[in-house]
Amino acid sequence: MITNVLVLFIQYLYPDLTYYLGLSPARYFSDFPNLLYQPLTYMFLHGGLGHIFFNMFVLWMFGTEIERTWGSRRFGRFYILAGLSGAALTMIVNSSQSVPVVGASAAIYGVLAAYWVMYPGRLLYIWFLFPVKVKWAIPGMMLLGFLFGGAQVAHFAHLGGAIFGFLYMKSDWRLPVFGSKLKNLRHRKKEAKLEKNRQKAEDIMKRVDDILDKISEVGIENLSKEERKFLEEASTKLGQKQTKE
Repeated sequence: MITNVLVLFIQYLYPDLTYYLGLSPARYFSDFPNLLYQPLTYMFLHGGLGHIFFNMFVLWMFGTEIERTWGSRRFGRFYILAGLSGAALTMIVNSSQSVPVVGASAAIYGVLAAYWVMYPGRLLYIWFLFPVKVKWAIPGMMLLGFLFGGAQVAHFAHLGGAIFGFLYMKSDWRLPVFGSKLKNLRHRKKEAKLEKNRQKAEDIMKRVDDILDKISEVGIENLSKEERKFLEEASTKLGQKQTKE
């Protein structure tokens, strides 16, 4: 929120910032790869006080609880990915658009979708008077925004952010989950390898003990060629293992 407010202040001082940092699909593709930053920077720009007030109010109202539940790092990652998803859908559908797209709305719609999945039974008081459950209120807000937002509203950016938020909440491919599963898989493979090595060492020591028992009974001169060779190899392997440890 602080970053968005500071960037808006800079926009008032340097109006050309919107042209350079806003997302313009036509310029993005024609100047590729020189404008790779636009899908990220556009979400920190706004079209005015009313625009940023609504976005930041919704971010505070719904995002605060999600951030407390997930933690700042995970929430921040989700927020950025929702914004990037809105940019991606905008560029796919409106690839020839030259007017810059600005605003955190795609990320905000991602937050709304996540809140909708997490707390569908919560009550929202519309205009602080009328209680409506989240499962109806948030889709209603999105629908009203689409119907009455006007031609200047980046509807596909909103849609891209909302779709990402919904899929993130409903799918198992979430980055933290995937990373955790990958880490667990590596841990299991490492444990399996260690167990295999332990079992192999135990088998070697068991046979070594059998040979040593034979030596104590009949003497080393009565060992077979195979047994002598095994003792030498076992000594070498065990010595290498101790050196590595």
